[in-house]
Amino acid sequence: MEEEAVVPIAREKFARLGNGAARPPRALFPHVKVESIHTVPPMNLELIHKTALISGSTKGIGFAIASQLAAEGARVIINGRSDQAVASAIDRMTRAMPEASVEGFAGDLSTLAAVEALLRRFPAVDILVNNLGIFEPKPFEEIPDEDWRQFFEVNVLSGVRLSRAYVSGMKQRNWGRIIFISSESAIQIPVEMIHYGTTKTAQLAVSRGLAESCAGTGVTVNAILPGPTRSAGVEDFVTQISGGQPFADFEKEFFKSVRPTSLIKRFATPGEVAALVAFVCSPVASAISGASLRVDGGVVRACF
Repeated sequence: MEEEAVVPIAREKFARLGNGAARPPRALFPHVKVESIHTVPPMNLELIHKTALISGSTKGIGFAIASQLAAEGARVIINGRSDQAVASAIDRMTRAMPEASVEGFAGDLSTLAAVEALLRRFPAVDILVNNLGIFEPKPFEEIPDEDWRQFFEVNVLSGVRLSRAYVSGMKQRNWGRIIFISSESAIQIPVEMIHYGTTKTAQLAVSRGLAESCAGTGVTVNAILPGPTRSAGVEDFVTQISGGQPFADFEKEFFKSVRPTSLIKRFATPGEVAALVAFVCSPVASAISGASLRVDGGVVRACF
């Protein structure tokens, strides 16, 4: 088991009004070149003083979510499996946003031991984003029991354990946000990754059931369903299977033959996914709970 790596950064300071009420500036980090960390400009989502844990957040969609929440003034906890990955992600974020409040936890949160270590360091959070996940194309006949178990441990049980650990405190404080990063593959099971799609569907069930258990409280639980997204993992995958084909050419062919129902005909960016997640995490989204929200570029041919 890898040791924890925690790197505290100074908190954002903001002005006070004459009546003593705290008010965040319109843009916490107006100087940030947000495209460098795949975020959109801050939206003033009232997240100052909120603590957010994002599992699997050293790169890709997870890192974009952490960056967007930090840009909104939240204190974020970045998670990765190794000290090096966590330290690199924190360095990248703080270079772009020197005033960001960011800490790190190195550990495999698909394991109970790592979750227990996490709780000793961070016994309470306001926002939990269950982003940790794996995928691998493989014919159904070649998927052994071991792979099925691994996919459920990482994609499903990691979020179950973390949610179970933090939801009681959220209920006691009468405020909290739990987000499961699922996928459009939860609705349209990919024939090349049936085990992956099955775990993404399971996340929807857990999310809705947990939301029901939080009825009447200030805690909301939702699932976000990204479509094909140009994350670091997808770029690596494309490199492996494209045979040296330029990404633009691969993208065009992909949306012609593999995901022809896409309405935007391109991969989404991690920042586009992160923008929706940040909104759902915020106090201004308090009426949204028990929902499965798609940011899939219209891949799923359905109105709901």
